[in-house]
Amino acid sequence: MDKDAIDKILDKYQGQAGSLIRVMMEIQEEEHWLPREVLVKISEKLGVPFSRVLRIASYYKTFSLTPKGRHEIQICTGTACHIRGAQRVLDAVEELTGIKPGETDLDQKYSLETVNCQGCCTCGPLIKVDEQTHSRISPAEIADALKKYD
Repeated sequence: MDKDAIDKILDKYQGQAGSLIRVMMEIQEEEHWLPREVLVKISEKLGVPFSRVLRIASYYKTFSLTPKGRHEIQICTGTACHIRGAQRVLDAVEELTGIKPGETDLDQKYSLETVNCQGCCTCGPLIKVDEQTHSRISPAEIADALKKYD
């Protein structure tokens, strides 16, 4: 954990309770998750009750209270992607990474999540790795798509 980077973010917003979500987003981006000790520090620096910080961290899906991999894989399982073979794509990703949705591999290289819709229904099945979208992907193409993140 990069404590200097976290302190820099907190110092920028110190005492500004209204910036709670912004602070959490910046730290999440930096660390890929929000450890409990960081949530306590956020609470103290912003003057926000810890219970509120924890409630927000656990409510929004964008925040993680467990370590995430360096690369986040999101697979759309919405209706259009499902019809176009999202389950087979998900099966291929699970087989290649050894993880299921909601898990992170032991090397903390990948985290896997399913999402309901990415808003690209005509491009399914669709996976997103970090900020890179792979549309109309087949299970056979998954290995090549993931090689880019080695």
